Amino acid sequence: MDGVDWFKNAIIYHILIDRFAGFKSTENWDKPVFLGGNIKGIIEKLPYLQELGVNALWISPFYKTSEYHGYHVTDFYKVDPHFGTTGDIKELIKSTHNLDMHIITDFVPNHCSNEHLFFKDAQRDKNSEYRKWFYFTKWPDDYLCFLSIRELPKINLEYPPARKHVINAAKYWTNLGFDGFRLDHVIGPSHNFWREFQDEIKKENPNAVLLGEAWMKGVKFNELKTINIKHKFLKWLFGNSSDKLLEEYNGILDGVLDFKLQEMLRGYIARRDTQQGLAKEIKHHYNKYPDNYFLPTFLDNHDMDRFLFECRNDKEKMKQAARIQFSIDQPVIIYDGTEIGMTQKKSIWEFPAYGDLQARQPMKWKKQDAELFSFYKSLINQKKNR
Repeated sequence: MDGVDWFKNAIIYHILIDRFAGFKSTENWDKPVFLGGNIKGIIEKLPYLQELGVNALWISPFYKTSEYHGYHVTDFYKVDPHFGTTGDIKELIKSTHNLDMHIITDFVPNHCSNEHLFFKDAQRDKNSEYRKWFYFTKWPDDYLCFLSIRELPKINLEYPPARKHVINAAKYWTNLGFDGFRLDHVIGPSHNFWREFQDEIKKENPNAVLLGEAWMKGVKFNELKTINIKHKFLKWLFGNSSDKLLEEYNGILDGVLDFKLQEMLRGYIARRDTQQGLAKEIKHHYNKYPDNYFLPTFLDNHDMDRFLFECRNDKEKMKQAARIQFSIDQPVIIYDGTEIGMTQKKSIWEFPAYGDLQARQPMKWKKQDAELFSFYKSLINQKKNR
């Protein structure tokens, strides 16, 4: 764990590339289309991030993709032209490091886009060398996927050639200079896969941090067959962010995103308007984990309603939650736009499809809450000097 000590004091800024900087127009923000946000845009905004005071970046997937958000990968080894080039990625890594900042990126090993050439080949040809790379229940049209999303066939990471392809891709990006990965949907692949993944990445860079997204929100009973965790039915019954689920990766990964704290802050501050009993619950939560297991804290992200919206746009409530978040001895994550008061008009759960776009509105570079920005700047400064 010594190699990842840098992460203990990380104040991470979470960027959804397509919606952050570099786009020319924002008129179709409520449609699932590329707006034009790109890697060069992030490089241009590094002075802004420096002024805010963050010391690490987490960027969304930039691999070749069929969707604006990058999670539908069509080639694990290439940069999507919408976002830029491999040269742009190298420049971003170098520029970030030159500012004494670290940079991690999303990695999505559990599934790929149904537009991926290997999957298309496996569907087209019964004898394809890639047929075993996927879980066909009835070839060619029935297969396991990410939960029930048919555009995302699940990769058979227990099949050595498929596992090697995916792990080698992660090694390739590690060797380009990334300081670690936020690992998407870690509950999908097996523990056996994650142990090998961890071993291989740490051989390349012992200082690389591996951080899991262990979350079960929205998982339906019939989708449990796509998930590889111990006692999954019980964990599913207990809810989407139980401590038992977060503890699952202790000893396997460096840590997991702290969905449990986010749930507590949302429940007590945004919804119930009381902090009575919260401190005790927080203490009880952290007592379950060893000191060397990271639980980065966050108020919101690209998959949930913005915290300010949850607070009915009451800025003081959000500040209370942020003060608690920053007081905890864990890495901190700020989702892009939270620091300048970005909110939304409707909940993502009110829409039959693409509701998450409400929480993925393009970064506001003109109408910013300067007072809230100063508040965040001051919180970051205090945490750095503690």
